[in-house]
Amino acid sequence: MLKQIKETVAFLNSQITEKPEVGIILGTGLGGLVKELDICQTIPYKEIPNFPVSTVDGHHGQLIFGAMSGRKIVAMQGRFHYYEGYSMKELTFPVYVMKFLGIRLLILSNASGGLNPDFKIGDIMVIEDHINLMKDNPLIGKNDDEVGIRFPDMSNAYDKKMVDSAFHIAVREGIQLRRGIYAAVSGPTYETPAEYHYIRTIGADAVGMSTVPEVIAARHMGLDCFAVSIISDLGVPGKIVEISHKHVIDAASLAEPAMTRVIKKMLLESEF
Repeated sequence: MLKQIKETVAFLNSQITEKPEVGIILGTGLGGLVKELDICQTIPYKEIPNFPVSTVDGHHGQLIFGAMSGRKIVAMQGRFHYYEGYSMKELTFPVYVMKFLGIRLLILSNASGGLNPDFKIGDIMVIEDHINLMKDNPLIGKNDDEVGIRFPDMSNAYDKKMVDSAFHIAVREGIQLRRGIYAAVSGPTYETPAEYHYIRTIGADAVGMSTVPEVIAARHMGLDCFAVSIISDLGVPGKIVEISHKHVIDAASLAEPAMTRVIKKMLLESEF
């Protein structure tokens, strides 16, 4: 994989003029954050050597280079998922590429089902920790020490300073944030009521189908991570209704402006 990473990085370096400091992965219905970027280059995934191609509605499938809040940014407008048939190594490949391009911080967003009874649709949950229920891990297999250590520590998977910064900014901006634990499942089916109950019982506040593999890959390389989850539906007894992917996209899109305000302020004020 290291050979492929270096090939892809060499191609991208030939297309850009400045190295990015921050990588952003935008999930379902959240791709509009790129409107806040001062864009200097957009490259479709299909034109990038070794890159997967997104197959899910709401994921535009392009790598965007630009600036926001004085920071050089590379943003994935659309991510890859295990349920699309990609291996864990394939879906985390872009994270390794962004690290080798020069990023020091990875910001991730997703849409999820809320399990905490205090949550409502449209809430923004800052992820403080996660539970991997995907039955796979992107680090399985031979380790390459040039990429990362064999046994990465995950006790601070989501940078505590960044989490605290987000809440301080939210108070100033009059934005309500939630905090909680995110559980990742393989998908693509939404959960049954019994599954919602089980995942809530083991300690999760929200459940989704992404983010955890990318965070594991990022921590493998020592990258700091910050992640938010938009509550797009509820898996709470008495509030469970039939949902569709369109419902998820619509709910995530409504919460996007507030999420974008917090991230812009964080990039402006945080040191990393």
